[in-house]
Amino acid sequence: MKKIVIVSNRLPLKVEKNAQSIVFTPTSGGLATGLKSVHQNGNALWIGWPGLTKEELTPQQLNETDAALREMRFKAVHLYHAQVEDFYLGLSNKSIWPLFHYFKQNVVFEQQQWEAYQQVNEQFAEAVAAEVSPGDTIWVHDYQLLLLPDLIRQKIPDVTIGFFLHIPFPSYEIFRIFPKRQEILRGLMGADLIGFHTYDYQRHFMSSVKRILHLEVNFNTIMNKGREVIVNTFPMGIDFEKFESVSKAHDEIHPSDFSELRKQFASHRAQTDGKLILSIDRLDYTKGILNRIEAYELFLERYPEFHEKIRLVMVIVPSRSEVSHYKALKKKTDESIGRVNGLHSTVNWTPIWYYYRAFDFEDLIDLYKGCEVAMVTPLRDGMNLVAKEFLATKLDAKGVLILSELAGASKELHNALLVNPFDTYALADAIYEALKMSEEEQIERNQPMRERIRRYDVYAWSKRFIDELDQIAKSEPEEQTIRLRIKEKEQLITAYKSAKKRLLLLDYDGTLTGFHVNHQKAVPSEEVLNTLQRLSQDPLNHLGIISGRPPDFLEKHFGELAIDLIAEHGHMTREKGSLVWKEKNLSSDDWIAHVLPVMQQFADNTPGTFVEIKKNALVWHYRKTDPELGIIKSEELNTILRSMISNEVHLMNGDKIIEVVSSSVNKGTAAVERYNTEAFDFVLAVGDDVTDEDMFTYLPSSALTIKVGNKPTAAHYRIADATAFIDFLTVLSRAL
Repeated sequence: MKKIVIVSNRLPLKVEKNAQSIVFTPTSGGLATGLKSVHQNGNALWIGWPGLTKEELTPQQLNETDAALREMRFKAVHLYHAQVEDFYLGLSNKSIWPLFHYFKQNVVFEQQQWEAYQQVNEQFAEAVAAEVSPGDTIWVHDYQLLLLPDLIRQKIPDVTIGFFLHIPFPSYEIFRIFPKRQEILRGLMGADLIGFHTYDYQRHFMSSVKRILHLEVNFNTIMNKGREVIVNTFPMGIDFEKFESVSKAHDEIHPSDFSELRKQFASHRAQTDGKLILSIDRLDYTKGILNRIEAYELFLERYPEFHEKIRLVMVIVPSRSEVSHYKALKKKTDESIGRVNGLHSTVNWTPIWYYYRAFDFEDLIDLYKGCEVAMVTPLRDGMNLVAKEFLATKLDAKGVLILSELAGASKELHNALLVNPFDTYALADAIYEALKMSEEEQIERNQPMRERIRRYDVYAWSKRFIDELDQIAKSEPEEQTIRLRIKEKEQLITAYKSAKKRLLLLDYDGTLTGFHVNHQKAVPSEEVLNTLQRLSQDPLNHLGIISGRPPDFLEKHFGELAIDLIAEHGHMTREKGSLVWKEKNLSSDDWIAHVLPVMQQFADNTPGTFVEIKKNALVWHYRKTDPELGIIKSEELNTILRSMISNEVHLMNGDKIIEVVSSSVNKGTAAVERYNTEAFDFVLAVGDDVTDEDMFTYLPSSALTIKVGNKPTAAHYRIADATAFIDFLTVLSRAL
């Protein structure tokens, strides 16, 4: 039976140690609630840190903890105190958290903390690998484990991996600041499905992938090493039914049984007959607490008629109180609240009621129900579930939600009073509008929002993500091309070993080397050269490199090998054992004089592009330019070139290149020319580009053809990427 493994930094349990035993208490956060059904149904396991460091537990307690967790279908990843300091409190919360929330001035990056982050992600990967088998599904969560998908993929390739980011993903201009930006993106590329709360975050992520990793992106699909990585939006919900049902239950409570909080709210109304404004946040600089206080103070100054009638109920839940930024924020918050209360308080009225503590669930419901207005105005927030929880408790759909347009929830809750949290005057005016809003308008605004969060609750969120993962796992390529897996590789090696005369024709770029931003630096590795050397030394082999590269490049890197060199797609050849390059006789090269000025103009007008002039071809390279600009300009150049070239030349679109070359010769004609020289009983042709399709179609059907990558092809087989093919070629070279 397929297993589902959930992986998060923390297990959804509070683990405490007392004198006699270890005590486990389930937590009730959004993630714990949303994944409860996934974890409890079927063959599931949840992996994470239990919250106590290794130093806090004796070896016996560690074993007892592991055993108790296993019974509840949890598995602990145990961390030392130093790891928690550097991995969690360090890199995760001092570097990634502020950067992803656009607070780059708060970012602290230290190499030691990055190494701890890598180490802990590797530790999590080992814990996952020990529990899963091919075909299983893994769902990784949040910014502490950004490297984990690829680490798992390296250990167990044939699993389905999902990743969900619960915080914003910043714009490319912000993300590019991070020193290890490539490593973060490569880590995420191990996933099959990557989820975000909003399309903005999805768009920012894909922009960074295009610009930093230079991968091909089509709509919501990223092509990575022959695999498709799907990116989609999954806005997280709440347990609407729970909030609504408890809210109903509170309506049945007799006044004599009211909580102290509810009695305090009743006293306020008895004295002022005014409204209460709720502000509730964890202590964090991203929440806009100081901006909110400033806006409330401005409101009191601009609208004195509300004095002694309204109150701001400000709840701040302690968080990371030992971190310097949070200490400073707490101090400024206390001072700001003290200043407002000092300036505006009267004998019978305090404008701000301030609570610096956590509230249990029952009191939280009283807070939501007891306040007519909620100010949810973070400076940045991945989603913000407080806004949804507030609406869920409003059974009569009365109340006003003031919501930051920079919170992910604003994409769903369009009928709220949306504000720019940095605009103090707009915030103050929003308070006034909220207090003056009629009940009819409140209901008209809130009913559609309540229906939305009722329908798309946290259970719908988790189900949709798992369903999409399942769909990815079940999907099969529609094409007839066979994936080159272990069985197919063994068959090819057997055919190779039994052959008497072999022809091997290998493309270069994308086949024997990966792509490089600077194409001159895409040089063959020592492993590739050694492998080609072994193959060429076998007297039964006839080996050729068939490439679009010019002769001088091929001669520089492969000239010492006893192989055929075929340059510029077959226009120039240097046979094995010869030092002379032969050129195909072409009818005319007059077209070059017409095409070159056009290409050069595009290169001049598009920074990061250039024209490569070959003897029989012109190539416009746009790998180094902005990806989106490159696509626009390539389409424009294609249109112009098609209108001006004749049948004598061929227009080809390769990987971030546009090439114009004589149509009388191509890789197919060059391959057939080699094939016809001897009676070969084993023919292998390999390539990754559209130009290699001529090889695959011109050679006889008995030839073994391999496409490198995931593009459409006429080849018989397909392999993931250049690295995978080089590994296979190395095995082939040692097969005899």
